[in-house]
Amino acid sequence: MVSVQQHPASVDSKTFYFLALLLFVCQVTSYTADDYGFEDEPAYKYWFEKGKVELANALKATENFNERSARNIILFLGDGMGVSTVTASRIRRGQLNGDSGEENLLSFEKFPHIALTKTFSMDSQVTDSAAAGTSMMTGVKVNMGVLGCDSRVAKGNCSNYRRDTRLKTLLHRFIDEGRSTGIVTNSRITHATPASAYAQIPHREWEGDVDLPLSSSYSSGDGELMEEDLEKASAEDVETHPCKDIDDIAKQLVMNNPRIKVLMGGGRRYFLDNATTDPETGVVGKHHRRDGLNLVQEWKRDKWARHARAHYVWNKKQFEAVDSLKTDYLLGLFSPSHMPFEQEGERRKQPNLVEMTKKAIEILQKNRRGYFLVVEGARIDFGHHANSASTAISETLELDQAVATAVKMTSTGRAAKETLILVTADHSHAFSIQGYAPRGNDILGKSRPSPDLSSLDGLPYTTLGYTNGPAFGRSDLTNVDTASPDFHQESCIPLSTETHAGEDVSVYAKGPWAHLFHATHDQTYIYHVMEWAACVGRSKRFCRD
Repeated sequence: MVSVQQHPASVDSKTFYFLALLLFVCQVTSYTADDYGFEDEPAYKYWFEKGKVELANALKATENFNERSARNIILFLGDGMGVSTVTASRIRRGQLNGDSGEENLLSFEKFPHIALTKTFSMDSQVTDSAAAGTSMMTGVKVNMGVLGCDSRVAKGNCSNYRRDTRLKTLLHRFIDEGRSTGIVTNSRITHATPASAYAQIPHREWEGDVDLPLSSSYSSGDGELMEEDLEKASAEDVETHPCKDIDDIAKQLVMNNPRIKVLMGGGRRYFLDNATTDPETGVVGKHHRRDGLNLVQEWKRDKWARHARAHYVWNKKQFEAVDSLKTDYLLGLFSPSHMPFEQEGERRKQPNLVEMTKKAIEILQKNRRGYFLVVEGARIDFGHHANSASTAISETLELDQAVATAVKMTSTGRAAKETLILVTADHSHAFSIQGYAPRGNDILGKSRPSPDLSSLDGLPYTTLGYTNGPAFGRSDLTNVDTASPDFHQESCIPLSTETHAGEDVSVYAKGPWAHLFHATHDQTYIYHVMEWAACVGRSKRFCRD
């Protein structure tokens, strides 16, 4: 008789997984300290043990997929947080903890499911945050620089801006179902990524009414309308301009999206009218509104009319005084423009990303129907654009702490089984980890080349570097502290600002339907998984009771 080995798939799955786990546990625990040492990681046994533990965890994770409806979804977006940024930040975190760093994992890297997403936009190999954010929030690829409008709308062109070209976001889907929503960022709340959750506009830079064009010939070219442009524009120009009926992003946020429960970030300048001084600077800025609207007051007026418990805050002291249990709506505008970098530490007068994330969840989780929260670590991107790896990494570590906070806050009760948490990026950067530095070398330090591979110009170079950007050229770094927050890594191609990069970015997932992230997907796929998991929008008809 020929013996035929039965394929595991034909065995009762729970029995197979139990036996497999038991076998691995027995094998793993059979090793002693002598097998793998204390100071190093020698030979094959250590790595066999490590591999078996990881495989056992994978088998356990796939044994019982969570296919509950995701009552809550928290989407963390690291702006510009490509794979190399995650790797460098992982090493940096480990080194700050006193380890060599390479063996470390960030909190979200421990999530059980991971995938890659393709980030190109409809008209560009390398995307921007507006197109990328819109693809994730709506499930539709769009053109560069466009928010919430399909590809029939080109950047800055209002001719095709119609009801049938405007897209509904996942945030809107949650509101339709009576669930709470929130947006947290450390950029301006009207900036591209946070705006992708709610805005529908042909140009990402039309953040305030002062940025809107009156005619194509009057644009200053930088998204800001100049005084002389206003003087040139006649009433006839305004009346016939194709963009005349388009509201700016700040106005859309307050007037078109009154049911968003939590809004926190910077960008106060686009909400105050030009008769109101900024409470922090004491001046009327050039970006203050010229249409006579004070959008902070409009927001307050709407909440009073709803008899809602609402608070507007603009500094950390006011923020800390907000009682989450007694708050239904919170508007926090903590800076005229973007919020400070995390490296400013205790000098900052605003809450950081961790504190804002915690407050947002405390407020949103009171809705038993659930919530959708978007948290953006925006300043990662700003660090990279300036060729500042130290800044980008410290901002990534801050985002990681915010993720860990959210995981802890949703780890018990219903929330543990009904909260989908995703961590991803909108795009990468022209940022690399280079050379052959020995393990444990300061990731912000200079590479230590081997004797047979030194730089042709004889100058030292850093492990982290950029293909392009403002810090171009070679200089002698021998006596330079490259780990300083003020140091900017060298780049090859001189540009006024470093560019995004076009490689795939990672998605880390845990919670209901997280297993649907399993391959290389298009960036739009993120929306479709969230819609399906939450049982909203078009996916609602497929939901089981």
